[in-house]
Amino acid sequence: MAIAKAERLMNLALCLLGTRRPLSKRELRTSIEAYLEAFGPGSGGASTPSDTATGSEDAFNRMFERDKDDLRELGLIIETVESVEGDIGYLARRDSNRLPPITLDVEEAAALGVAARVWQQARLAGAASGALQKLRAAGMPLAEEAYEGHSALEPRIPAHEAAFEPLMLAARDRRPVTFDYRKANSARAEQRQVEPWTLECWRGHWYLAGWDRDRGAERVFRLSRITGRVRSRGVPFTAPVPDHVTVRETVETWAGENATGTARIKVRAGHGYPLRARATATHDLGDGWDELEIPSGHGLDAWLVEFGPDVIVLEPAELRADVIDRLRAVAKG
Repeated sequence: MAIAKAERLMNLALCLLGTRRPLSKRELRTSIEAYLEAFGPGSGGASTPSDTATGSEDAFNRMFERDKDDLRELGLIIETVESVEGDIGYLARRDSNRLPPITLDVEEAAALGVAARVWQQARLAGAASGALQKLRAAGMPLAEEAYEGHSALEPRIPAHEAAFEPLMLAARDRRPVTFDYRKANSARAEQRQVEPWTLECWRGHWYLAGWDRDRGAERVFRLSRITGRVRSRGVPFTAPVPDHVTVRETVETWAGENATGTARIKVRAGHGYPLRARATATHDLGDGWDELEIPSGHGLDAWLVEFGPDVIVLEPAELRADVIDRLRAVAKG
């Protein structure tokens, strides 16, 4: 399985920071696992390399140059050094890349600690933990140390979807992506071409907001409905990125928040707490079910489907029919 770009960049940065002398591209190619996996150990100095070896060397050179540029964009100072013999090498001197002394008060250090701990369930957990260790080594009080005894409630941002990391990186780097997406009322996935703007978590689910190239409009996509691999493309955005992206407001509209009417539903006792929190009236039916009156708007059917057999729509009839259609589509899939 191909090694993720983030891991490849991290290994390259560690090699450049850990060396006492400049390293040639050949040495880096044979020292970094991602390069070895993709291109092998190199041509080995053969005087007449084959076309395949030449193509592999060219591909490695292009990847190395991109990786070096990415690290420099992230702030790493990489020096290019030419030896007396004319060989080119690279290194990142520690004194050039050392941060100045950091001075934080208790509240600032606590805020950084909490922010890092938020990502414990995401792939950013390793980097976040490393940041905490650096703060601790610098003598900074962390959240649990600054507010000892007040850590019973800790924030979490779950990011279990495989699409989360590539979409986050694509949104950061302003790179369009393509992925297969399944609508809530369909068992068949369709390919989407999207210019990703931002990710936001709402009611325990991650959503992507961006520009849908095929539809020529802003769209919001739920990450759990993305199937297969997210593929990024090396072309620029075609639509301007708005200064303020209202992911939450857009999602709420599609989840029935902007109500235009009222719906009556039956909810199994002990279930459907998010629905109960929005209910304007609740009636105990006495048979293990409760009847709720909730605001009804565009997209409410998609939300109700998520509760499966624990929710039965009573009225309006159109909403009941839409929920049944969605459940049948899911059952067929």
